[in-house]
Amino acid sequence: MMENSIYVGLSSQISLERRLDALAQNVANMSTPGFRATGMKFDAMVSKAAENSSFVSAGESFIKTEAGPITQTGNPLDVAAKGDVWFSLQSPAGQVYTRDGRMQMSTTGELLSVKGYPMLDAGGQPLTIDPNGGPPKISSDGAVYQNGRQLGAIGLFTIDPNAKLTYFDNSAVIPSVAAQPALDNPNAGVIQGAIEGSNVDAISEMTRLMSVTRAFERVDALLRGNENTFRDGVKTLGSTS
Repeated sequence: MMENSIYVGLSSQISLERRLDALAQNVANMSTPGFRATGMKFDAMVSKAAENSSFVSAGESFIKTEAGPITQTGNPLDVAAKGDVWFSLQSPAGQVYTRDGRMQMSTTGELLSVKGYPMLDAGGQPLTIDPNGGPPKISSDGAVYQNGRQLGAIGLFTIDPNAKLTYFDNSAVIPSVAAQPALDNPNAGVIQGAIEGSNVDAISEMTRLMSVTRAFERVDALLRGNENTFRDGVKTLGSTS
């Protein structure tokens, strides 16, 4: 039974450590535009050696896709996605997707992310404007204009809700299932002169971080106590043999 309690404690520590890592990442990115928080799923396992002992699995992480708050910036190269859609960037890892719509323009007029990756249209092609043509006008459907002439359109993409997401450069994600262009979607659009913030709930995440830290410390103290008891028991048995 003592060994079982140690194993249960260790399984709890592993799951709590993973939760701490996820919470720490969320807290570190509370102010990162377009960031999507990490959540954790935990399952209980019943020990085959002792059916009254409940172990906790290490936990499965997932990326939350709820929208973050929209902030007006007035910068014509800032855009926020409206609806359940994503912008797309061309990266060394291939086509990735983000809700961080902060753009910059290269000397040749190419629209780039803050990390320097090309912003793509619905066909997966880089967007380019006239570097000497003045600030672009971006309509609610993503069409990009300069001097009254359309030069392209910002691509909006939908990701299968069942797809597993992995992080790329903080705010971007790579889905396990290919994203699809959001064409003629009345619920999707672009807001020029605005950016979307992180979807991390700062107060909740800080509260969880403190709670999980205390739980980890309690389990650690319990394991140390069990270890000392186990050691004393071995000494006692050894001295009587």
